[in-house]
Amino acid sequence: MLLSSKWLFNIGLCLYIAGCHNNQAGRNTVAANIVTDDGPQFTKEGELYFLSKVNSDTLRKIDIELATTNQERAQGLMDRKSMTDEQGMLFIFPSASEQSFWMKNTYISLDIIYIDDHREIVSVQKYTTPLSEESLPSFKKAQYVLEVNAGFFDKYHIAYGDKISYKEKK
Repeated sequence: MLLSSKWLFNIGLCLYIAGCHNNQAGRNTVAANIVTDDGPQFTKEGELYFLSKVNSDTLRKIDIELATTNQERAQGLMDRKSMTDEQGMLFIFPSASEQSFWMKNTYISLDIIYIDDHREIVSVQKYTTPLSEESLPSFKKAQYVLEVNAGFFDKYHIAYGDKISYKEKK
């Protein structure tokens, strides 16, 4: 019996959709493959807003993961293989001090944005080199550090003196 390619495609699509809707083992297997291929998956833990220094208008909103413990801050975005422009990781420190990050085990180039205790952007390290152990200092006191995809700062016209506001997911 000769089957048309359109018919075979539709059967394959139906099988794929049925497999994706399996709420048990099938779905978990697919998710496990994604984690393995792209590193740790993004987990939305809040939203962050960039606010203009001129008039406090919202310049951009992104979803964020939070790094609030020493262990979370040490791990950061290590082993992550991709991230969208609508995602970032916000590191929150107990108090403002000079910070320094590196790109060890980080596979994607980042813009590292340093933010003071008044939530104002005070410095940035743009287009970082993946997997580098070079120190990337803040040069000024920062209580928050935001990691986003390389080029984000320029692409969305974020500037020194702009502020951030964020809210944690409940």
